[in-house]
Amino acid sequence: MNKYLKWTLIALGGLVVIAFIGFQVMTANTKKASPEQTVSFNEGEKHVEVYYNRPSKKGREIFGGLVPYGEVWRTGANEATTFTTKTELVIDGKMLPAGEYTLWTIPEKDKWTVIFNNKQYSWGVNFDGTPIREAEADVLKVEVPTQVTNSPAEMFTISFDQSIPAMEMAWDMTKVSVPIK
Repeated sequence: MNKYLKWTLIALGGLVVIAFIGFQVMTANTKKASPEQTVSFNEGEKHVEVYYNRPSKKGREIFGGLVPYGEVWRTGANEATTFTTKTELVIDGKMLPAGEYTLWTIPEKDKWTVIFNNKQYSWGVNFDGTPIREAEADVLKVEVPTQVTNSPAEMFTISFDQSIPAMEMAWDMTKVSVPIK
């Protein structure tokens, strides 16, 4: 092996190692700022699980600012949020087959479009910040009204209200409720 090729391969290998370590450090730091959370809903044979990352408000304007109105949002931070159901569900009157989905939203001031997409994405956005969702993989879209809360939620939160039942998403002074049957 000639000397030039050997040093080129060593340099290339070094760059790969540096890139890998850099990605691991970046991932660890973003996880500190937006920690992982898994929430679940169980009723009879229905079992739903949502995995997402929880960004914080940190004094920022959230909806209409950090999260623009009328644009697709990955609904959380870091990896795309996943929604898994072992049985078919009725979401706001529409059928959602059993399976694993990524959860996307289009926030508006008075309503949100909630999107269940059957493609899994390793991260929620491209390097330029645009969502990586492929619209042709959307399985279900529902529109739900927004509610103004009495106090701000510092961290983005997904939870389940067993009494309705519904999946709720809240951040800042905004909350939406997605009926599940």
